Amino acid sequence: MAAGVVGLRGIAVAVVVVGLVSSAAAHVFVGAYNKTCPQAEEMVYKEMTDILGKSPEVGGAILRLFSVDCFVGGCEGSILLNSTPGHTAEKDSPLNKGVRGYEVVDAIKAKLDAACPGIVSCSDTLALAARDAVRLRKGPYIPLPTGRRDGNTSNAADVGPNSPAPGATVSDLLTLFAKFNFTAKDLVVLSGAHTIGKAHCSTISPRLYGNASVPDPPLDANYTAALRGLCKPGDADTLVDLDPGSPATFDTDYYKQVATQRGLLSTDAALLLNADTRAYVLRQANATSDDEFFSDFIVSFVNMSKIGVLTHSHGEIRQKCSAVNPPSSSPSTSAAAIATSLAGSLLFLLAGALVLLF
Repeated sequence: MAAGVVGLRGIAVAVVVVGLVSSAAAHVFVGAYNKTCPQAEEMVYKEMTDILGKSPEVGGAILRLFSVDCFVGGCEGSILLNSTPGHTAEKDSPLNKGVRGYEVVDAIKAKLDAACPGIVSCSDTLALAARDAVRLRKGPYIPLPTGRRDGNTSNAADVGPNSPAPGATVSDLLTLFAKFNFTAKDLVVLSGAHTIGKAHCSTISPRLYGNASVPDPPLDANYTAALRGLCKPGDADTLVDLDPGSPATFDTDYYKQVATQRGLLSTDAALLLNADTRAYVLRQANATSDDEFFSDFIVSFVNMSKIGVLTHSHGEIRQKCSAVNPPSSSPSTSAAAIATSLAGSLLFLLAGALVLLF
């Protein structure tokens, strides 16, 4: 009986605290692990430094992995879950065939759990790795909110309605982005992530060999010839730089490529077919510094990172990023994580109140 009373009192306290926390503070915020795992962000940065030192192209793969996760079900790590018998997960959707970087998230998560068991979510591990992929390729430092929890569902059927289809027009892209309250500017700014990374030849073959399902935006003739030399018909494995001008540097060179009809993907080239996105492409292509693009990218990236986040009692902190937690382990893990998240949010709220008082 006493144990039951204690449990009820604990629940009551949690309800009171949740009532005190504002809706804004109840979401992710910068420094969520400052008390519970203060070395977390430094550890992710160190691991990404080592990984990109050996395989520079992984940076672009991690950026894509993060964006795919966020646009399909929110930034809650559903892209990381494996399929199970009778159920196909997001990662096995045909549209995600070329998505890479899962092993990078697993490796970093293992290091985090060794230092702070059960504290940092898989979704935050991926988010921080993507943030550092930009920074380590000479891009801007992004003050990234954390505190995400992991979802426990992943459905391949959700990928199509929330992903650009092969040969998507700029109108299609704008419609997709509008579902998440993103503008034409967000579209063209986040497309700038293609300044690093690679794409499989299978992705661009329709542009090179005339079998695109829809009319394709123009592609520079000399660039087409060079790409045909790299990608033979039927080649599904070769990787090609998205930004051949400076493939290892996060900069505005991507926009220079697009402006001269050398955007590798049809969705890159499509940015020239809308007045707003075209104007931004041309402005950055002629910019004398990366400052405006960097500033804009920080804003759009942070906004993307907040799509559909799970916090507090929603979701879990996965033990393995590729699988949901066993039922027996969920209650204790959830209780600890909920307490951690509530405490962090309350501190955040109190700090804001002190600022208002003084």
